[in-house]
Amino acid sequence: MGMADNVAADSPGLTERIEGYAAGMGPSWIAGAIAAGPATIASLVTGGATFGYSLLWVVVLSAGAGSLVQYLSMRLGLLTERGIVAVVEEHLGPTWAWLLVADAVIAAGVAQLVIMKTVATVSATVTGVDARLWGVAWALVLALGLAGRGYRFLELAAKALVSLVVAAFVASLFVAPVDYSTAASGLFPTVPPGSALVAAGILGGAVHITLITMQSYTMRSRGWTSEDYGTAAFDIGASMFVAFGVYSLAIFLVAASVLTPDDPLTAVGAAQALGPLVGANARWLFLLGLWGAAVSTLGGNTIVPPFLVADKLGWGTTIEDTRYRWLLVVAALLSAPGAFVGGAVIGQLVLVLAVGTVGTPFVIAVVLYLLNSEAVADRNSPLANVGGVALLLVTGALAANFVREQVTGGIDPLTGFVLAFAVALGTATVGLCGKYVLEEVEVG
Repeated sequence: MGMADNVAADSPGLTERIEGYAAGMGPSWIAGAIAAGPATIASLVTGGATFGYSLLWVVVLSAGAGSLVQYLSMRLGLLTERGIVAVVEEHLGPTWAWLLVADAVIAAGVAQLVIMKTVATVSATVTGVDARLWGVAWALVLALGLAGRGYRFLELAAKALVSLVVAAFVASLFVAPVDYSTAASGLFPTVPPGSALVAAGILGGAVHITLITMQSYTMRSRGWTSEDYGTAAFDIGASMFVAFGVYSLAIFLVAASVLTPDDPLTAVGAAQALGPLVGANARWLFLLGLWGAAVSTLGGNTIVPPFLVADKLGWGTTIEDTRYRWLLVVAALLSAPGAFVGGAVIGQLVLVLAVGTVGTPFVIAVVLYLLNSEAVADRNSPLANVGGVALLLVTGALAANFVREQVTGGIDPLTGFVLAFAVALGTATVGLCGKYVLEEVEVG
């Protein structure tokens, strides 16, 4: 046997490599669990029912954009082998690090309350037990599960729940009266009047500050290094591009083909989109899918603030550090008040994603800055930079449209908060871009 034969025998084939990657998947499935949550369902259902197929391009863009931003976050995490907050503090300073922490904690905290409300409401609908009691019960389960079992518990739950939820919604495509020729017209970018909030919500489901900031920490919890680059890339493709992309398309196409603007956009109203699949039981199937999505999202979203706060304070980011463990408990218990929030949950979920979109351009700018600085030994390729800048411009435009629509409708306390939040982060984003340009000019 010659040398070439020995090399061929020792080198794993494509099938073996894929099997190895599949067995090692994990961190991006937690991001997928957050992305494939009730807020995304709400945005997709609202978009399809209200604007028909016209926002299909946003749905397709969200899967690709979500995969791209996770890839960029993955590169930063693997090349530095540190949490994003620690890298920001070292290369940009503590002020920028605190701004990043505040951005993520506010976005994740607001989302946590509404997601808990969704979990509690669906649990109450299924069982008949008061939603407020369910809110307290779920907060305790969350605290005990995360503080007791840590990252691996969350990863296994995310894989199982995301797979089941995706399967449930994809099944509806085979019986819903989807007009695919008409749907194809929605691939041409248009923003119908009044659709900015929904478009921002759809994109925000996949390109969200919580997903971007958590990536470096979940990979560290898994023990991944730059040696695991291939596995990490496969993980993103399988979870965000394939699973999340198919999930989003299925829900949007069914909603656009079955629902109308006159239908009540509530959990029960949206359930009728699955009527062709299970008839009288459509409501229950949708509620169970919504419940699974909400539970998986609730767990993934809970770990984001503790990760960033612990990293900023120099603590460990695993349950071996008692201080981090208590941060998990506090974050879980603080979600309980969400069950006591009034109002219609579908509209609140869409707003939550849109608010997250306002905070997302800043963190994208931070990641791009670091990937083109001395923070990493292998700087971004021109193609990756073009994709990242395009993503920054798209999310910035959607965030600006969302803020404009909110202000046009009148400024109340909530709108005022969103406006202040947007102005602060918009100023920081422009400042960071200016800082990078000045540094490049000085070097040149």
